Amino acid sequence: MTVAGYGYWSGQDVSVEFRPAEAATGLVFVRGDLCPEVRIAAVIDNRIEAPRRTTLRRHGVSVEMVEHVLAALAGLCIDNCEIWVSAAELPGCDGSSLPFVEALDSAGLVEQPALRSTIRVRDATWLGNQESWIELEPCVEGGLTIEYHLDFGRDHPIGCQALSLPITPETFRREIAPARTFLMKDEAQWLLTQGLGKRTTPRDLLVFSDEGPIDNPLRFADECVRHKILDVLGDFALAGCDLIGHITAHRSGHQLNAHMVRTLLSHESLAALRRSA
Repeated sequence: MTVAGYGYWSGQDVSVEFRPAEAATGLVFVRGDLCPEVRIAAVIDNRIEAPRRTTLRRHGVSVEMVEHVLAALAGLCIDNCEIWVSAAELPGCDGSSLPFVEALDSAGLVEQPALRSTIRVRDATWLGNQESWIELEPCVEGGLTIEYHLDFGRDHPIGCQALSLPITPETFRREIAPARTFLMKDEAQWLLTQGLGKRTTPRDLLVFSDEGPIDNPLRFADECVRHKILDVLGDFALAGCDLIGHITAHRSGHQLNAHMVRTLLSHESLAALRRSA
């Protein structure tokens, strides 16, 4: 199943095709526009820093703004898939994961005769500072729960929003996948001065003025915090496994989310070494 659109940053046309993969493949992006094609596994070791988006690179080849696709796959509990793309930046579509969820649902899912790789959080870990932080804790109910606190101040058009949700395919489809990315009008104008986002308009994602979203009604009253949960889920997909635990984030972004994923995996590796000693 294919999803077509253009990159928000580059404005370049791009298509994404989801292809089934063998058990233990994981999630792998494939730059099919290159000859030979380049495979880039969706793992934290391939992540590089980029402003306002999650970017992966391997052998000098990148895929950008992958978080909405990864959230769709993680939200639907799909753990083996090849994501073939025709350009470096994935399509922004409507700024949410919904177009990718609809494509995956229409293609259908196949259960494979293999166990899913899972990490169960056993100890609390906190990273950040007073302004922006993220915490990972055990979840007594099992499964994954994500809680996010968004705070722009009470006089801001976005304001203060908070939400906590258990992540299942059903809750993701209904409560998180439709939530769109957002930015302020002055941020959008600055990006345009840098030659970025020239094809993107307020009808393609949420752009807030002092009065609220421009030319685009909200899908949820708290759509912004729901999109932040979507971003956290997409970033944590780079752990390469299911996570059983509770994530609480306060004004956390892609960089801090990735730092927690690296910390989680380093703790898991250390625990495995201790068990084998």
